[in-house]
Amino acid sequence: MKRLSLVCVLSALMLIAWVSPVATASQASPVKVQRGKYLVVEVAHCGDCHTPMNEKGEPVTGKWMQGAALTFKPTVAMPWSDAAPDIAGLPGWSAQDAVSFFMTGRHNGQGPKPPMPEYHVNRSDAEAMVAYLKSLAPAK
Repeated sequence: MKRLSLVCVLSALMLIAWVSPVATASQASPVKVQRGKYLVVEVAHCGDCHTPMNEKGEPVTGKWMQGAALTFKPTVAMPWSDAAPDIAGLPGWSAQDAVSFFMTGRHNGQGPKPPMPEYHVNRSDAEAMVAYLKSLAPAK
């Protein structure tokens, strides 16, 4: 009987250990979200392209990270994106794919079109950036 109880307890602990990372990945800590906000806003300046600007060139805060047409172009012919997509809430991206993108600079084997840089951040920073972006309300 003791052996059966021990097996049950060990099985339950293994199940908890297996499920825990999945549960915590979708519920980022406030510290991780704040770190991500710092990286996205102050370091990478994602809002400069991914947020529409008003007539004074100021970000429209009510549309923060909800995508915008780019107001600048390259001076030579090259592949170029004319718009920055909506990244508030990371619509269409799993957290795992977004983390991988920030770590490798690649998604589905391809890098982003300029002017989007190919980021190569460490896992901790990538997870923080994704936690912050996932915390934002997506465009309506």
